[in-house]
Amino acid sequence: MTVSQEAFPDRDVPVPAEELARASLGPDASSLSLASRSVHADDGIASHRAVAPALHVSTTFRYNDDPDLLAPGGNVDDTAPKDSHIYSRHSNPNTTRLEAILTSVLGGPAITYTSGLAAFHALLVHLNPGRIAMGEGYHGCHGVVGVLSRLSGLRKMPLDCDPSELRPGDLVHVETPLNPTGEATDLSLYAERAHRAGAYLSVDATFGPPPLQDPFALGADVVMHSGTKYFGGHSDMLCGVLAVNPKHHGWVAPLLNDRLILGSVLGSLEGWLGIRSLRTLELRVTRQSATATALVSWLASEQRDAASAVAATVERIQHASLQDAANVEDSWLRKQMPGGYGPVFAIWMKDADLARRLPSKLRLFHHATSLGGVESLIEWRSMTDAGVDPRLLRVSIGVEGLEDLKRDLQQALETLRA
Repeated sequence: MTVSQEAFPDRDVPVPAEELARASLGPDASSLSLASRSVHADDGIASHRAVAPALHVSTTFRYNDDPDLLAPGGNVDDTAPKDSHIYSRHSNPNTTRLEAILTSVLGGPAITYTSGLAAFHALLVHLNPGRIAMGEGYHGCHGVVGVLSRLSGLRKMPLDCDPSELRPGDLVHVETPLNPTGEATDLSLYAERAHRAGAYLSVDATFGPPPLQDPFALGADVVMHSGTKYFGGHSDMLCGVLAVNPKHHGWVAPLLNDRLILGSVLGSLEGWLGIRSLRTLELRVTRQSATATALVSWLASEQRDAASAVAATVERIQHASLQDAANVEDSWLRKQMPGGYGPVFAIWMKDADLARRLPSKLRLFHHATSLGGVESLIEWRSMTDAGVDPRLLRVSIGVEGLEDLKRDLQQALETLRA
């Protein structure tokens, strides 16, 4: 299917991603599965017959040859109206296709950025809240708040502050599942608190991408992702994403204009890599989450055996699947994460020396920061976050076999005990 100019007769600027996604999939798009939308949501934007998307590296695009069709700020191409780009800081073919797919799978207009922190910065610039309530989580987001505090006087408050301290236009920011523990937070609770005060709820859902959870269904006004992680999925691209609740569609144009001015636009190569990766999003994330949950269950059972290497070296394990609500029928957690509990968990060792040494004993886990790729990673978290307990290790599960990963952890912990 292709997008014709007749479908958008008044359009002389690039067509928004949500409209391109709808045009690609037709009126029954909502009935398609996540897997199908990940593969086909950008079909209508292709200007050629190649099945695999082309990589367009041009930074600028020719205006129309017909002087009568020239319009300042727009670039209608009557031969390929769906490809009406001007300059890559505004839009380019690869990121436009990526945004169309993200819009379809996330359930709201999606805008890409150079990184997750760039996306979070863009959100704060747009909303310009007087206060932000946020809890533990990624230290980089706290750093962005610190920068904005110097410029605008933005006041940071605890996530569980008294709701009476919030004012209309303020922001409640929830990261769930939480970095670095993989534990979940009740989104419906914080949506109610925020909206009662006239504030907005933003959700960093990086650790719980589709198909694991849908923050919009629980009241989120905007959802943020570090697309570097599961949307990229191969440890080879930097990307950030903001998806806006459709009820706030008016935010999209100002966000796009801010991105144009601030220059935090995603590069063409990263857009192409993102398209490639989203095709297998559901396959990867479903497997990674199931494997992580199985490993956590095994580690927890081994820890109860006093004679095991796990009991001798591990203090505790943290993951959403170990929270009390995970064992309660019809609990908030089961409703919030029906697709699985996430591929990241934390291991607390008995002491800091054990935590520092464990990664070197593993064969299938790379000792590296970041997460979400097809390869399993483990990080002695003190390497990149000085504020964490030095006994903590963050584990990101890839797509390797469960039994292989289990045996690798077993031999590494046995070696440490010896």
